[in-house]
Amino acid sequence: MPSDIVSTPASAPTPSRRIAGEGETMRRAPSVWDRLVVNSRSLIAIGILLFMVLLALGAGTLAPYDYKGQMRGSEHVAPCFGHFFGTDVLGRDILSRVMYGARVSLMIGISATALSLLIGVTLGLCSGYFGGKVDAILMRITDTVSAFPTLLLAIAITALYKRTPAIDPDVLVMNPSFWILFFALGVVGWTSIARVVRAQVLTLKTLDYVTAARALGGNDMRIMFLHVLPNCLSPIVVLATLAIGGNILGEAGLSFLGLGIQDPFPSWGGMLSDAKSYFKDNWWLAVFPGTAIVLTVLSFNLLGDGLRDALDPKARK
Repeated sequence: MPSDIVSTPASAPTPSRRIAGEGETMRRAPSVWDRLVVNSRSLIAIGILLFMVLLALGAGTLAPYDYKGQMRGSEHVAPCFGHFFGTDVLGRDILSRVMYGARVSLMIGISATALSLLIGVTLGLCSGYFGGKVDAILMRITDTVSAFPTLLLAIAITALYKRTPAIDPDVLVMNPSFWILFFALGVVGWTSIARVVRAQVLTLKTLDYVTAARALGGNDMRIMFLHVLPNCLSPIVVLATLAIGGNILGEAGLSFLGLGIQDPFPSWGGMLSDAKSYFKDNWWLAVFPGTAIVLTVLSFNLLGDGLRDALDPKARK
């Protein structure tokens, strides 16, 4: 063997190898949840929303009184040990009604947002992907709907329906007013979603992976829903979170005007409407349902802001 050839031990690392643990640690990229929980405002919002959901789901068990039960001699009772939120003009416990009202706000807010997402995502996806005349027609429809004030259009829609008594007043979905609000808020809140989805699709459909999927024989429906739509989910999730808060406010506004859920089922907006004549002497009638609206809507908005930051590609390392 020549003397200038030096054998390298098998155990010795080559220069191309990296030895883990010698002044270097392996770190995984933070997930969306990791980036979300770092934001203290998002954590507070999640906590408040979980509390509201528990109140809504457990109202039948946790509520101290029946939401429609009238107690003689207990009218206009101020907050006390027996009635922590006081009672209204009919002797009904405000705390129990606020807890049941959470069901109305959350169910209508989430269900109306789901309808808006269905309409907005479908129209935005078709408009951005097909372009041409399809894009022109769908965007003119979107412009026409968005030209109307949202609340005014919702009032017009709810006013068209005749209100009939609920089949079972204890079951929210058996109340015709629930479906009227669901439809009215759902069909007026999709325009911004459609615009955002269209803008995303216009960019995504020109990328190489979409061209490759089309070259491999993928049809339009498959490419749209399996390749393009999943990459639009980040802005859709953020918009959906913000839209839930907006629909809760819309439901409260319609109920305040007498176009929402009908008695005896309580809603936060309806409770505010009942309290407007007694607010000067009985402040608790409006403060507690109003506070519930503010906390819920603010929490959804803070959660939407946190999701926007967590889903931002620039924030990923």
